[in-house]
Amino acid sequence: MCDEHTADDNEAYLAGVSRRQFGVMTGAMGLTMLLPTPANAAVIKGRDVSITTPDGKADAYFVAPATGKHPGVLVWPDIMGLRPAFRQMADRLAQSGYAVLVVNQFYRSTKAPFLKPGESYDQPEVKSRIAPFREALTSEGTVRDAKAFTAFLDAQPQVDRKRGLATTGYCMGGPMVMRTAAAVPNRIRAGATFHGGGFVTDKPDSPHLLIPQMKAQYLIAIAANDDARSPTEKDTLRTAFAAAKLPAEIEVYAGTMHGWCPPDSKVYNPVQADKAWARMLALFDKALV
Repeated sequence: MCDEHTADDNEAYLAGVSRRQFGVMTGAMGLTMLLPTPANAAVIKGRDVSITTPDGKADAYFVAPATGKHPGVLVWPDIMGLRPAFRQMADRLAQSGYAVLVVNQFYRSTKAPFLKPGESYDQPEVKSRIAPFREALTSEGTVRDAKAFTAFLDAQPQVDRKRGLATTGYCMGGPMVMRTAAAVPNRIRAGATFHGGGFVTDKPDSPHLLIPQMKAQYLIAIAANDDARSPTEKDTLRTAFAAAKLPAEIEVYAGTMHGWCPPDSKVYNPVQADKAWARMLALFDKALV
């Protein structure tokens, strides 16, 4: 059973949850900031959905303009999972003309949201609780999920199957974007990652090794402090995308901290987050044809 509601209903839901939970992400558990509404915003409808995968039932949020068919976008959240901030981000993207699916990547272990008021990832007990969720999410499992989630998008009447799909990811969602693009290359035409990590490793399943299997154009928005920790990763990615002849805009966003894009983050940087959002929309406009 799906719980369907309008954009106004969802804004009220977000406001209520924010007051009730006093934030759901890192650090101080602050209130989610309201994101700007796009010019000429479409009227949207969103609903909670359950998606059957080879590994179980995944809870997710799907939102799209109320009329017409639109390019589909699969969103992989950061380590704090599907929560009000990501619903708000999905609504904003749908208002710009996209059919958006935000998933709970930890569905094998828990339903979302999974934090209690006052909890944050920098608390050792919370970090230890989330650790098994991450262990249950293998690269192979991500590929199975990616195929199921993109198939779900393509089955929705609001999605224009004549146009390519996009996928975006935040933090740990970055590598999931790359695995999705490699797993469903004939559908994924754009990938965007924000303060992602673990793109280049010394393991045989390192995400950057999948680039030759992709057909997508890319935006990789890197946090300044992430780049300071791994200064050569961006160069390896640029080399790999160039070798595969895939367009990739790879940029370090000055003055940003890991996690700067979701509006409930204590390091949220609205100026740079809006810049990255605008670059994502430009990519979609160019690639999802």
